[in-house]
Amino acid sequence: MPIQRINLTKGASDYPEALSTYDGSAPVYRVVLWPHRSLPRGGFVFFIAITCFMLSIPLLPLIGTAAIWVLLPFLVLTVTLLWVFIMRSYRSGQLVEELSLWPDHITLVRREPDGRRQDWSTNPYWVEVISHDKPVAAYLTLRGGPREVELGAFLTPEERLELKEELEEKLRFLAV
Repeated sequence: MPIQRINLTKGASDYPEALSTYDGSAPVYRVVLWPHRSLPRGGFVFFIAITCFMLSIPLLPLIGTAAIWVLLPFLVLTVTLLWVFIMRSYRSGQLVEELSLWPDHITLVRREPDGRRQDWSTNPYWVEVISHDKPVAAYLTLRGGPREVELGAFLTPEERLELKEELEEKLRFLAV
């Protein structure tokens, strides 16, 4: 599951990029989100090897003929494009969203695959967790402060609903 929950009770976090308040206290609640990857790196190597093997089977009867030179560039192009698009998918999987919650503020940091960073911060007392049915089922947004931001758009609807319930519980706990 592409959600990592980090529960810190006291002291500063040992996480190297942890966000903390100016007094050094750790967040009450912290969650890191990233897109799910169904094909691990080891599986990628195996997949490319099997694909090359399967695409070479039809070429075996053509060895030594001129027809192999007609088909070979298309098969090489197929494997190359497959490689490029899977690598592109892996790169898009480097997206990370980090939500940190303190008693006095909440921060959402989104790190894009190209290195850009988007920050959003506000007082948790004013934060509202909203679930929309469009553009996708259980689309989550956080409203508070001057704008509304999306949260975990790459998660499954079930994971978004679970995250919504958990976040609402943590925000209710702070309000008490």
